[in-house]
Amino acid sequence: MGPLKGIKILEMAGIGPGPFCGMVLADLGAEVIRIDRASASGGGSRQEPSNRGKKSIAIDLKNKDGIEIVLKLVEKSDVIFEGFRPGVMERLGLGPDICLERNKKIVFGRMTGWGQEGPLANAAGHDINYISLSGALAAIGRPDSPPVPPLNLIGDFGGGGMLLALGIVCALLETKESGNGQVVDAAMVDGSALLMTMIYSMYSTGFWQEGLGKNLLDGGAHFYDTYECKDGKYISIGSIEPQFYKILREIASLDDPAFDDQMSRSSWPELKKQITKIFLQKSRDEWCKLMEGTDVCFSPVLDMSEAPNHPHNKARETFIEMEGVIQPAPAPRFSKTSPEVKSPPALVGEHTEEILMSLGIKDKEIKALKSSGGVA
Repeated sequence: MGPLKGIKILEMAGIGPGPFCGMVLADLGAEVIRIDRASASGGGSRQEPSNRGKKSIAIDLKNKDGIEIVLKLVEKSDVIFEGFRPGVMERLGLGPDICLERNKKIVFGRMTGWGQEGPLANAAGHDINYISLSGALAAIGRPDSPPVPPLNLIGDFGGGGMLLALGIVCALLETKESGNGQVVDAAMVDGSALLMTMIYSMYSTGFWQEGLGKNLLDGGAHFYDTYECKDGKYISIGSIEPQFYKILREIASLDDPAFDDQMSRSSWPELKKQITKIFLQKSRDEWCKLMEGTDVCFSPVLDMSEAPNHPHNKARETFIEMEGVIQPAPAPRFSKTSPEVKSPPALVGEHTEEILMSLGIKDKEIKALKSSGGVA
């Protein structure tokens, strides 16, 4: 059982980074109860990895009896978190002030794109917009082309769901000392800016130049990029350190003296042309035989059908299969309290009666709650 065993968390059902945050916390051992909408009762999918390891209760959040059930759950929980626009929880009667009145130790997690305050706080948006405002998107892409969206990994997941999970755990640690809960405001624009800390540091010293494809880590350097192979597949090279660059030159036969001055930015475009031609001379598998496992800092670029079958990933059991779905395994790893997936994704409302009974609510009251529409 993971290190968060014994922690009880309420997740207000949402999409994307919210369920991901709940999944991470459930993987790490927390009991996560997803508060789903009563209107969706019986729906959902067993094939949705972000809902693994959780229980589900279906509640009508527009019904006063339903709201009271949520507050009763708050009384017996350590955390509640949500990903609605600012003010929604308050309008439902479930804002931080009310929840903290019912349980002074509750940690109230809030995740939005723009944050709870600021000129854009109430505007709609998606990952691509939040990372645009933080400066992250402008730094990603190829020369002579628009910035390239890096999926929704930076805002939604790295700067959103993962940041909220960290904030929740930190707040829980503080609550153990103070005896009082608090609100965690995790904004994706803040989180994606935080992930850019090293790049901003490089920029402040002049080491990072504005514009795409001009820098050490954005594909500008010939020794840090992806390259097409003879078979149309790709490899990645990251030979930054001189000793690793030396090995790259030896294995790839980069004998031209022009490769001697590794950090001469003015030479990078021409050297990229040369190395591009060289990598096109062999297939990806041939380059793997020559470079994989060496200190070149090399990997084949694998797609999602290939990655789970790579020998390294198989040896570490980086991926698992549940309900017929190949998915990433819980991470990180702990030497004593090993994370695990406790159960497959729950259908909406699958545990409604079980959860109500855990609150001491009897069968007759449960039937009344269902009749009133408070739960489903």
